[in-house]
Parts: sequence; structure tokens; C-alpha cells
Amino acid sequence: MEEENSHRRRRWIGCPIEEAYLGEDRKEDKKTRKIAQSKDRSKFKKTDRDKYSKSLKDDQEAKLSSQDWLEGRVLSIMPQGIIVEYENILYTCILKGLLKKEKTEAKNLVAVGDFVLFEKTSDNEGIIGRIQPRKTFLSRADNLSRRKEQLIAVNIDQVIITVAVVNPPLKCPIIDRYIIATQKGGMQPIIVINKIDLLDNPNNNIDDFIIEQERINYEEAIKAYQAADVILIPVSAETGQGIDLLKNQMKDKASVFSGPSGVGKSSLINQMTGLNLRVGEIVEKTKKGAHTTTTTQLIPLEFGGWCIDTPGIKSFGVWKLDKEEVQAYFPEIFEIGINCKFTDCSHTHEENCAVIKAVESGDLSVTRYGSYQALMESVQSEHVRR
Repeated sequence: MEEENSHRRRRWIGCPIEEAYLGEDRKEDKKTRKIAQSKDRSKFKKTDRDKYSKSLKDDQEAKLSSQDWLEGRVLSIMPQGIIVEYENILYTCILKGLLKKEKTEAKNLVAVGDFVLFEKTSDNEGIIGRIQPRKTFLSRADNLSRRKEQLIAVNIDQVIITVAVVNPPLKCPIIDRYIIATQKGGMQPIIVINKIDLLDNPNNNIDDFIIEQERINYEEAIKAYQAADVILIPVSAETGQGIDLLKNQMKDKASVFSGPSGVGKSSLINQMTGLNLRVGEIVEKTKKGAHTTTTTQLIPLEFGGWCIDTPGIKSFGVWKLDKEEVQAYFPEIFEIGINCKFTDCSHTHEENCAVIKAVESGDLSVTRYGSYQALMESVQSEHVRR
């Protein structure tokens, strides 16, 4: 009987080699291995790594609370570092290593307009230890992969969606993409149409037919965005028309100028600030603007407030936009769509669609409906990594 019990106790041994190596007492060996594994930092399981990272983060938070960190605002992000303003002094900062290890969907961890806690390391240098929670943000889908969110600016009140007429031509679809991104980020969209002087005093090199077509597009845009209840300000950086109205809209607010290249953002900001930012020329072959602003920067305004100049963007993909959201961001289409035959009508092809009928009768802007169709098509097709 004793021999049989001994056999049962040791039946876990796979072979004589294991028996010789491990010995007879499996529990004692298991305890020894557990102690060894607990000390082996290179063999952490994922859950252990997460716990370890959290403990480091908690330690970091404790240090941030106990030390005298300064709260500044990011004015610009340059190759040499992050420019942070604190009490009218500029500091060139770097990110603390722990921040860089955080896994997020954002392409950039810090953006212009961020409020940050930083520690001075010298008279004009520092290390950023924390990025404060953001109240608002303007972002887009990363142009390369579409799988990352690219932050353009944060903690701002309104987005000055800047476009032009004639040179380059007015394109409403990109305006509508900006409007959606602006509202998703919690800000107010302001449409500014620049170069309206070209409609009345055209350049001799521009065909009369093009001028007339742009005038029709311009008048259609004004009508469409009035119906959508979006503020639209026609301006001319060349003649000064509409500049005072734009200044009043920007007074005591943080505004970001954004839009395609070549529409005159830098020229308008020169009017707002009295600075002399680089002004680009239109590339004649494509009628597209040359990039003159190469980095985003936050600029104080003498009449109160801040403005941000951003590089021109050729394509603007709204981050994480679904079909239901598209309909919600076109209020005039949503309202008309209540009368459609089908409750889940997409307003693109269905029979007895009230929206399509409104377009055909002229009660709904063809321009806005075209933007709606393009966005619906884009959100239904899956983004593929380039």
C-alpha cells in the first residue's frame, strides 16, 4: 500500500531525467521558482507591466503635486523644442520621458495652445511633466495612415475657416469638413472668404467666365451657410474690406486660422497683428497655394485675445466620423429628412426622399448637398494605410 501511495504522489514526473533534476518535492520547487520569477524584471507579464507603469505614473503625479511646477502655455512647436510661455518669458522645453511612453491614438502628444506643467532646468529651458486636460481641440485624421489623430490646436474658442475666391477657387466641401471638425472639438466655426476684391476688379490674366462662375459659387455659399446658421465674413486683405468686422469677432477670444494653402491666412494675420509673416504666391499650374507657414504658432493680439496661424492643408479628413454624425452636422438636411419615407434614409438614393426632392426643387443648396454626399461616401469606405 505504501508503495502504491508513493507511486500516486510521484506520478506527475514525466521521465527519469525530470525526476533527477526536480527531485521528489514538487511544491518546494514550485515555491522556489515563484520567488525567482518575482525577482526577474525582464519576464513581466503584460498585466504586471501595466501595474508597474501605473505605479510609476502615480509616483510621477505625487512628485508633480509636491514640487513647485510652473503652468505655462505652448506657443509653438519647433525642431529645437516646445516653446512655452510663462509670465511673458519663453522657455524651450522637452517632454519628460514617461509622457512619451503613453500609448494614445494621437500622432502628437502636445499641441499649440496646451497648458502644461513644466520644471525650469535653466534660465530659458525646462522639462514638461504634465499636459493639462483640454477644453476644446481641432484635429484631423493623419494624412498618411488615417489611423492616428493629428492635433492642430487646442484650448481655443473658434476656428477661422479661411478660404478664397478666384485664386484659388472657392471649394465648399473642405469648408464643411472644417465645420464638422470644429463642432466636434467644441468650438465655433467662422467662415472667412478672402480675396473678394477679385470678383469686382479681376486680374487681367483671369478669364471672365471663371470670374462669373466664382461669383455664382460665392453667392451660393453665402446663401447655403446662412441657412446652416454659420457665421460668414467676406473680406479682402488687399483692400481691408471686412477686416474690422473680423477683428470684432476675434476680440478677447482665442482663434485659429486654418484652411487650404494660398488663401491668404498669413496676410489676414498680418492685418490682425501688425506682424510681417511670410506671404506666399499661388502656383500657376495647379492654382494651389504654396506653403508659407511651416509651423503652428500662437500669437497675442493687441486688441485682446490670441490667434493661431497653421500651415495650409491640402486635404482634411475628419477624425472618427460615422454616418449618423454626418447627418447631424448638416442641420438643414436633418430637418428636411424628417419627412422622408424611410426613417433610416441616407438621403443619397432612396425613393420618396424629401432631401433629394428639396435639392431638385431648389429648396436645399446643391453645394451643401454635394458636400454631404461626398462625406457619406468617405465614411462608408474603409481607410487603407498608404
